[in-house]
Amino acid sequence: MCQIFAGQDPGDYEPVTRHLRVNGQSTSIRLERAFWEILDGIATDEGLTTPAFVSKLHSEVLELRGEAANFTSLLRCACLIRVRQQGYPAEALAAE
Repeated sequence: MCQIFAGQDPGDYEPVTRHLRVNGQSTSIRLERAFWEILDGIATDEGLTTPAFVSKLHSEVLELRGEAANFTSLLRCACLIRVRQQGYPAEALAAE
């Protein structure tokens, strides 16, 4: 089982920092490349740029919950939700 995880492409978990504006504030977000790819896909599906999607998500979280204590973790979990919505339960991902 560990070969599935250990053998993955190192490029997928390479950290990538993007500098963007989130609701008018200039900021940096550092995520693994695989998460950026998923976020880019979500943004495209929503008809938005990735920075616009991230800003929209941040605004909605502020409205619903107040400030997110760890916004990058929220982004990673949003990616997990998207993957699950596409019919890939977490258990199936581990089996690939």
